Amino acid sequence: MENDYDEDCEPPLELLRLVEQETREIKPHEERLETVNLGEGEEKYVKIETSLTKGMQERLYSLLREFKDVFAWSYQEMPGLDPDIVQHKFSLKPECSPIKQKLRRMKPEMTLKIKEEVEKQFNAGFLVVAKYPQWVANVMPVPKKDGKAIMCVDYRDLNRASPKDDFPLPHIDTLVENTATSLLYTFMDGFPRYNLIKMAPKDMEKTTFITLWGTFCYKVMSFELKNTGAMY
Repeated sequence: MENDYDEDCEPPLELLRLVEQETREIKPHEERLETVNLGEGEEKYVKIETSLTKGMQERLYSLLREFKDVFAWSYQEMPGLDPDIVQHKFSLKPECSPIKQKLRRMKPEMTLKIKEEVEKQFNAGFLVVAKYPQWVANVMPVPKKDGKAIMCVDYRDLNRASPKDDFPLPHIDTLVENTATSLLYTFMDGFPRYNLIKMAPKDMEKTTFITLWGTFCYKVMSFELKNTGAMY
């Protein structure tokens, strides 16, 4: 059977375009940002795009400085939502029994960073000492590029015992389309935003985690818990 393909023929332009598209290296867009301190004698940093016109930058600086007290810059500046408005509650599957994880080992340098974060959250009123808990989880430190560590809790056992809340979340493409005609857009870091919602008192003990210095549970909603996105 003869081959109808002519080796001397050039590939179609559409095929060349597809090949080029497949081999192209896609890199994230790099924005030129400038860090500005809005505080007077305090560290209240924001980042602003340097491609803005000088006049636009000055108006933006003025606006942010005027309303800098609107933002929370520390745990202590987060009063939280009234429990009469919203509380996070658990609805566990009846066939699931409580699980107590044993204390895991971790590197000494990570242990110190976890201790610092636990003290910070305890002093802010986010944590309380847990006594005789039924559910116990371990801490999982996640290193950051700046040398710090995010304190996460291994709630996989507890989450498996929690039924899924199917509250509909917004479609990201719809949110993006809504910004199409805007001249400016901003990204706000929701500083421990889930911690604004209080835990129901009867369910606080279920969020217990173990450390070298004791067991603690959350008085506020932790983002590692199942269904927190729907609650938020």
